[in-house]
Amino acid sequence: MSKIVTQAESQLREAVLAAVAAAAAAGELPDAPVPPFAVEVPGDRAHGDLSANAAMVSAKAFRLPPRRIAECILKHLALEGTYFDRAEAAGPGFLNFFLSPAFYAAVVADVLAQGDRYGRSDYGQGKRVMVEFVSANPTGPMHMGNARGGALGDCLASVLDAAGYSVWREFYVNDAGNQIEKFGVSLEARYIQHLRGEEAAELPEDAYHGDDIREHAADFAALYGDKYLDAPADERRAALVAYALPRNIERMHRDLEKYRIVYDEWFLESSLHESGAVRAVVDLLASKGLTYEKDGAVWYRASENGGEKDEVLIRANGNPTYFAADIAYHRNKFERGFDTCIDVWGADHHGHVARMKGAMNAIGLDGDRLEIVLIQLVRLMQGGEVVRMSKRSGKAIQLSDLLDEVPVDAARFFFNMREASTQMDFDLDLAVEQSSSNPVYYVQYAHARICSIFKNLAAEGVLPRACTAEELARLASPEEKELIRHLAAYTGEIIAAAKAYEPARITRYCMELATLFHKFYNTCRVKGEEEPLMQARLALCAATRNTLKNALALLKIDAPESM
Repeated sequence: MSKIVTQAESQLREAVLAAVAAAAAAGELPDAPVPPFAVEVPGDRAHGDLSANAAMVSAKAFRLPPRRIAECILKHLALEGTYFDRAEAAGPGFLNFFLSPAFYAAVVADVLAQGDRYGRSDYGQGKRVMVEFVSANPTGPMHMGNARGGALGDCLASVLDAAGYSVWREFYVNDAGNQIEKFGVSLEARYIQHLRGEEAAELPEDAYHGDDIREHAADFAALYGDKYLDAPADERRAALVAYALPRNIERMHRDLEKYRIVYDEWFLESSLHESGAVRAVVDLLASKGLTYEKDGAVWYRASENGGEKDEVLIRANGNPTYFAADIAYHRNKFERGFDTCIDVWGADHHGHVARMKGAMNAIGLDGDRLEIVLIQLVRLMQGGEVVRMSKRSGKAIQLSDLLDEVPVDAARFFFNMREASTQMDFDLDLAVEQSSSNPVYYVQYAHARICSIFKNLAAEGVLPRACTAEELARLASPEEKELIRHLAAYTGEIIAAAKAYEPARITRYCMELATLFHKFYNTCRVKGEEEPLMQARLALCAATRNTLKNALALLKIDAPESM
């Protein structure tokens, strides 16, 4: 929560406890400790700005009706020097508190004083968190699931950083194992076909059939000709993979940087095999009696450690499975000193969650420190219909296609408008529409509108100045107070988003802030009011602009000054 909100809640608690102590000293309440009580925002603001259930939770300890306890507290309640000007008892014994003008003035002053740091807190206490996201298969282009996972994972990392965690972004490159073998076989077939014709080599049914494989093979042939045609198959495939894989990874770098995603590390799966980390984790599980051999393969007793069934670690041919490498990778993460590791996975990985957490427990790590965010599917919509193919290429829509069609601001905002656990429709028409119907345009327009207020007044020689607390306390209309309360909630919203791993809270916050500003602007004049009130309203405009800009920056979305 913001500093001012925290102070207000602290003042409320202290005032209630002091009132109970005074009532006890007067013989009106028993001399007994007050049980922990909640302070929260009532559902209806007409009932107060904050509510405390101190009287309710004290009924058993005091052996008195809650309403009577509440009335005793009110009788001895002293609110001088606090951010509250009155309180009342409601219902069976709730205590409702009403914020004073000093609170609203303090919030505006605090937002302006903190500038681009407003909203940041030390809630996370510097704990180290890794967010691993996208980690798309490097054998082909990134798809819509990666587009959603990229926006959500990156914004989640930003939210955690703002909430006071030390955050590390990582992309896990699956550059080893079955999919790389399949990549090599696919490239080999297309290379031979390119040079000798379609009938010269058969492309296996389970191989990669995308046009990108053909393109790699053709480019490789243009560079090396028939040099590898008569080479041993292993050598030919290795050369093709060594050529094509870095190109795919470089394309991923390029597309994700266009998407405003920059990782602290691109971690190679192959490094786990080369370092012996995969073999080491298999040996560790074996030493704990958690493996057995069957049909020439080494199996892990996953069913005894959270999994639905036992899993193969080493195939009969001696090659480790992806699961074995994945255990080694997660062990590596925790060995690097991260307190929490968050994986952003597609919903098809649902069955992998329990077995991976169980594997962490099995090797002596705490599986509860591994958090999984599962992302549901995305449907692209245009003209009210589902879109599966790119009009330009006639192929399945890729991340790069989306970013050619839709502004990055819109893509990042739209993908963060829904919780990861819900399926979403991405409306391509709406994403490019320049109207208030487009959520990101609506929010950006609010920022630009505030900038234009200052620009127009400056042209008339009116400049903002620092306001006194007394001047800011004049912001007393319902629209002003509602807007200021929302500004005050920003820090708490970031903390809530960090706790729930839900960056969608920030897009919702932005849309509500834009709505409340437009409501204020349409009701309360800025220009033409007497100078002290005009300056106070300019200060509120500046605080709103500042908070909008900070929230959009959290999402890596531009805050334009004109539109």
